[in-house]
Amino acid sequence: MPRTSRVLVLGSGFAGLWAALGAARRLDKLGASQGAVDITVVTSQPFHDIRVRNYEADLSACRIPLQDLLDPVGIGYITAEVTGIDPAEATVSTADGTTLSYDRLVFALGSRVAKPGLPGLAEFGYDVDTYDGAMRLQAHIRGLTDRAPDPASATAVVVGAGLTGIETASELPRMLSHALGPEATPRVILVDHNPHIGSDMGESARPVIEDALAANHVDTLTRVGVTAVDERSVTLSSGEVVPAATVVWCAGMRANPLTAQFGVECDRLGRLPVDDYLRVKGVEGVFAAGDVAAARMDDDHMSVMSCQHGRPMGRYAGYNVIGDLLGAPMLSLRIPWYVTVLDLGPAGAVYTEGWDRKVVSTGAEAKATKQEINGERIYPPLTGDRTALLAAAAPALQAAPTYGD
Repeated sequence: MPRTSRVLVLGSGFAGLWAALGAARRLDKLGASQGAVDITVVTSQPFHDIRVRNYEADLSACRIPLQDLLDPVGIGYITAEVTGIDPAEATVSTADGTTLSYDRLVFALGSRVAKPGLPGLAEFGYDVDTYDGAMRLQAHIRGLTDRAPDPASATAVVVGAGLTGIETASELPRMLSHALGPEATPRVILVDHNPHIGSDMGESARPVIEDALAANHVDTLTRVGVTAVDERSVTLSSGEVVPAATVVWCAGMRANPLTAQFGVECDRLGRLPVDDYLRVKGVEGVFAAGDVAAARMDDDHMSVMSCQHGRPMGRYAGYNVIGDLLGAPMLSLRIPWYVTVLDLGPAGAVYTEGWDRKVVSTGAEAKATKQEINGERIYPPLTGDRTALLAAAAPALQAAPTYGD
């Protein structure tokens, strides 16, 4: 009886899920005999989480059981925390002591918020980096009513004014108002060490963002950092102590630290170098996709940590890992367009095109695009239909989201 080859996919986020489905689709298209290749996802949670929505108030549609997405297409999954990778031995180890061998590996364990070792941050800080973290923040906000109202209870400090920080800060006034009642006056402060809020968004979008934050009653502090956190206050690098019972850390992202175990030089974000086929350079039999991979999107730009790039990287990695295993052709990935649609809460959204982020839509029009992206575009088929799931995993680039008429 022929030996079954094993493809391990580490991670079940945007890149991991689509890598697994893309691999299953390629096997189906190549007509591989049943049992010739086993595809198994290894993930710490048995879910596909719509991570980019964690700043929202309603997360009821943001956690999808993996069995609903993988069982219909014959992909197995193991719920375990990956703790080690030995590319020389082609093995993966998990926290429960299991060692898994592979013939091909897709590394897609994503990124995490980079929290420094500030006094009190681990004990009293929150984040929206994961579904569980976002739910913990929401439970904390609901619990603010358990104490007598004071300025600290009504104040939240968001650290880091990148995209996640801006989106989180824009939603927090409503979340605090809902929890504390109509008589409360919530205060949300967005803090960043850079000279401008949304420094990555460029000159064109900055006035839109600043106006939206003002409309949302979000205060901003730039050129300042946080040096300490306790249960009811935040200490800033300026020496000011701000009464605040809620601190949300959104500053900085880093690739999963297991990238260091492949023995190759990573970029400043800890990402693995990959070629146009998503193969990790210098490591036999290993592909990487999503936030752990630095892939070239065009001649001048590398991938960014986003579902916009993670989903197609996953699809192409899945297609190519089976091609590499079975000696079939592979496809190179280049993405000729780049957009950013930033949610600005009650003030709408801002839609930018290109790497220079030229504003093309704002307000309610851009918000409609953002809602379509968050509620439909980035979701896998939820019907459990095998044909639909495999079709959605095709290595084809989506067109840019639409806006206006």
